[in-house]
Amino acid sequence: MKFSTGLAFAAVMSLAVVDANGAMASGPMAHQALAPIGFYLFCLKNPNQCRASGSASVATSPNTLSVLRQVNISVNTSMQPKADAHGDVWTLGASAGDCEDYVLNKRSALIRKGMPASALRIAYVKTGAGADHAVLVAMVGKSALVLDNLTDQILPLGQTGLRVVSMSGANPTQWNG
Repeated sequence: MKFSTGLAFAAVMSLAVVDANGAMASGPMAHQALAPIGFYLFCLKNPNQCRASGSASVATSPNTLSVLRQVNISVNTSMQPKADAHGDVWTLGASAGDCEDYVLNKRSALIRKGMPASALRIAYVKTGAGADHAVLVAMVGKSALVLDNLTDQILPLGQTGLRVVSMSGANPTQWNG
């Protein structure tokens, strides 16, 4: 996956970000960041997918965790990994794609199941090996839970080994780093 921020729009800090342990945080560690250009272009084509709605976090419950697990596994098994051939193209509804396509499909499925869009964040991260990657982060209670196409396991952000470069806020067009 290739992330470019050269032409991306500047974002304003959202109400909350997550710290290294995956807990909600605010204050000096939160600052503006640029959204990946692929996300910006996706929003131009799909403005209805790039709106804030609902609560910025959902309550922790067995049902919430079950829905997250079901969607993560369903999308991970239904899609085939495929790198973008020309640039960084974010595609909703793809049956094959790279990490951000998995993220968009998971986010959409969770919204259809009643999860508020504002509780679902897109994170641009670096893997432990330093590779660019994207994951979906669900704000559940005071935790940031990661849905990743590289694993069916859902973990708190601080336990994934991922380093967040930037992440969308409760308003998906507002990114912070």
